[in-house]
Amino acid sequence: MGETIEIRAGDGSTARIALRGAEPVSWQVEEREYLWNGDPAHWNRSAPWLFPVVGASAGGAVQVEGRRYPMAQHGFARDQPFAVIDRSEEAVSLSLSDDEETRAQYPFPFQLTIEARIRPKTLAFEIRIENPGASPLPYALGFHPAFPWPFAGGERRAGGGYAVLFERAERPFVPEVGAGGLLVRSERALALDGARLDLDPNMFTEALVFLNAHSRTMRFAAPNGRAIAMRMEDFPHLAVWTKPTAPFLSLEAWTGHADWAGFDGELAERDSQRQLAPGATARHGIVLAIED
Repeated sequence: MGETIEIRAGDGSTARIALRGAEPVSWQVEEREYLWNGDPAHWNRSAPWLFPVVGASAGGAVQVEGRRYPMAQHGFARDQPFAVIDRSEEAVSLSLSDDEETRAQYPFPFQLTIEARIRPKTLAFEIRIENPGASPLPYALGFHPAFPWPFAGGERRAGGGYAVLFERAERPFVPEVGAGGLLVRSERALALDGARLDLDPNMFTEALVFLNAHSRTMRFAAPNGRAIAMRMEDFPHLAVWTKPTAPFLSLEAWTGHADWAGFDGELAERDSQRQLAPGATARHGIVLAIED
């Protein structure tokens, strides 16, 4: 985990943000922990940020002007040290800029700034991506928080009372995930009842990916009516993921997604990769909230 910074709201809610990856590693409301603890026996992260790609890249690399650069799944930002640029009792702003190490994987100048702000029962993030370069910046951004399952009674099993509630009805089909984490063009059906997905650990042989989703809010709901809500600004793709035996559930928000199997083009041609104009700034937002 390394060094962390704690922020605190007036009601006693707290969050801790790691300097590595600007990753939230704790969020406590009414002295209850709502973020996964990063136990490496199941998954050694809590809520990583994904940049400059989301998901797997074909062949483990991206191509820029005909040259291939190594690219880990979900990019490199989650493992990089961020600098503190502002801090108060309730908020902290952290920033990552390109350097020799990042340019060996992603040959572009950039600045990624993440501000975390805590309020009663709420943890909000504002994300800014700046392009100081002279050419378009191809980027994707994602947020990958995991939450304890169960977190408020009930059981982690089929029929245990937990569900994901989407803001709007979604298609009951998701793309299959193939070798190396690449998306394939076939789909599998889900037992999705409009906007309600009743959770069963055994449905997670792979991530459930909702491309171009209608919803901008997902709720991880417990049988007692309490829910962890995630509201998203400018994240068109959503995902729900866990491992069949892991005691957490991850709700994910993405601007981009993994390569399609067989893709062999330039990074700028990658499906859903965005192009940020020279001198421009992109803004995205995430709000986590505890609801009853």
